[in-house]
Amino acid sequence: MSAISVDSLHKSFGSTVALEDLSFTVDEGEVFGFLGPNGAGKSTTINVLLDFVRPTSGNATVLGFDTVTETRAIKQRTGVLPEGTDAYDRLTARQHLEFAIDSKGVEDDPEALLERVGLADSIDIKAGGYSKGMEQRLMLAMALVGEPELLILDEPSTGLDPNGAREMRQIVREEVDRGATVFFSSHSMEQVEAVCDRVGILRDGEMVATDSVAGLRDSVDADTTLRVTVDRIDDDALEAVRTIEDVTDVQVDEGRADPTVVVRCNGSKTAVLSALESNGLEVTDFATEEASLEDVFQAYTTEGST
Repeated sequence: MSAISVDSLHKSFGSTVALEDLSFTVDEGEVFGFLGPNGAGKSTTINVLLDFVRPTSGNATVLGFDTVTETRAIKQRTGVLPEGTDAYDRLTARQHLEFAIDSKGVEDDPEALLERVGLADSIDIKAGGYSKGMEQRLMLAMALVGEPELLILDEPSTGLDPNGAREMRQIVREEVDRGATVFFSSHSMEQVEAVCDRVGILRDGEMVATDSVAGLRDSVDADTTLRVTVDRIDDDALEAVRTIEDVTDVQVDEGRADPTVVVRCNGSKTAVLSALESNGLEVTDFATEEASLEDVFQAYTTEGST
């Protein structure tokens, strides 16, 4: 059974179409990254899954339950970290957790939950004195109440420093190891690439690509960057590389102590090395950098792209 199944979903707000024939599935036990530019329909999709808005047509299920007719069952089994939701200034972290625990009818330990997110020392401090990062940790702790079968995390790294973001990713993996499914919506390519098993890219209310990060890289005509360390820089050798059919850019990295040529290409890297050596340069080292998830994202979300 799919943890999330969306079938031909359409949502309009007056004359504005937010979702158009949207279909995708999220497998049980995976971390599914949900990407898209502003206005692509990510928030609307999440709101439909949680029954905050009703679809114009089509349907969706979460953990096998219909999002319109079986909302209570979904909310009981789902933990949500919403984007842009503020904590209550006058309540302590303990009181926030006690409210969430009572709402789900479970017997979780507030201190243990706050320990997991690195907030145990602030358990009895009112949230009005929290930084944005502390507030985000508190919201994550509330999402973990009741060991949910599904976690929906909307921009979970907002306000977190690098250590906090790393700890958040570790918690995500711990939840998956426990058996949960994670729906991870984020603008942070680095976070998605680091933690997600598959990625779906949304554009103008439609899912334009769904695959692993490696699969998405292979599906677009994204250049590879080749960094070649040579014994010296020679203009004739650089020009020879520029004439190779699949080379799109050749630059000299002036910031490196050793002479380094940076070549962007989508063809044979051997041809680049051969051209340099044929023109009298000695190649002392080289490294390749594959297209990043950000490169893939731009390829799928730029007008007129794949």
